Amino acid sequence: MTQKIIIDTDPGQDDAVAILLALASPEFEVMGITAVAGNVPLSLTELNARKIVELAGRTDVPVFAGCDAPLARKLVTAEHVHGKTGLDGVELPQPSVPLQPIHAVDFIIDTLREQPSGSVTLVPIGPLTNIATAFRRAPDIIGRVARIVLMGGAYFEVGNITPAAEFNIYVDPEAAAEVFASGAPLVVLPLDATHEALTSRDWVQTMRALPGGCGPAIASWTDFFERFDKEKYGNQGAPLHDPCTIAWLLQPDLFEGRDINVEIETEGRFTTGMTVADWWRVSGRPANALFLRHVNRDALFDLLTTRLARLP
Repeated sequence: MTQKIIIDTDPGQDDAVAILLALASPEFEVMGITAVAGNVPLSLTELNARKIVELAGRTDVPVFAGCDAPLARKLVTAEHVHGKTGLDGVELPQPSVPLQPIHAVDFIIDTLREQPSGSVTLVPIGPLTNIATAFRRAPDIIGRVARIVLMGGAYFEVGNITPAAEFNIYVDPEAAAEVFASGAPLVVLPLDATHEALTSRDWVQTMRALPGGCGPAIASWTDFFERFDKEKYGNQGAPLHDPCTIAWLLQPDLFEGRDINVEIETEGRFTTGMTVADWWRVSGRPANALFLRHVNRDALFDLLTTRLARLP
């Protein structure tokens, strides 16, 4: 059965791979891509999203611009990781795909109201500003969401933008707190799992050798952002964080985790944006998320290779 999804994103090289994986997978009907400010400002994230769908030959997939700033804070960006465009590496042409005229939040609200209840999955792979804003404006849609499968947070791996916080949650912790408290079914792909999804030189070369434009673009993006993770963590590759969300939807048995309570710290002196994950279930608070800790790395990259090879 086809899964209807909306990808909410701030591309981002790994966001781009996640989008391409979804577009290469017939199990999904990608109803739209909604851009949010995060890795770079909104003017670049929406542009990057349009470039990606055009690269994939999927000009039928609409792209919407959403919130240009967090709910209550100044925007923090990550050009030091993703480059000044957010998608540094291969230079893609200006897209012909138009930006849709309605706001991303309105698109999310309208789609969830128009589609049968429980039929649309939200896949946020950036800050949660668009999702929280939609829930604020239209709380009736919360119960209509099939699930939210998001990349963000950490427990054992702790933080990658501060000692305590992962980037997507840190950028807009108030939005994250509202989404985690919303009651919508949550699946969380934190750094604990995504840091196991490391690229390799062999895999990058496999991408580079694919015919068409998508494989070489993925190789170029990986060449660019690997430099940061190799220097920071001493790894031989770089983690493909965001594609893990799409991979979970395709093959959840590739991942291991448990249902736990996760709260978001919004007031900490040193811990703002921390995902307080009750892995050992000591708080007594009810579980609100499936929190994943491990991924079968080899099987994940087999899936990526098979699916991405289908793209033009």
